[in-house]
Amino acid sequence: MKNIIKIKKRGDDGYKIISIRIKENILKKIDHISAESNHSRNELINILLENSIDNIEIEE
Repeated sequence: MKNIIKIKKRGDDGYKIISIRIKENILKKIDHISAESNHSRNELINILLENSIDNIEIEE
């Protein structure tokens, strides 16, 4: 019996790769927190986004 391995397509893990511009001072803060918390920059940015996305209120 053969072992079947399916081809993993990009994005199958539920994540999308994007590129953003970010102010240097914010990136420095993120990198500092990342080093202190032992989370990667990517993990930390996802944590920050997840914790703030539901607290957004749009005003006109």
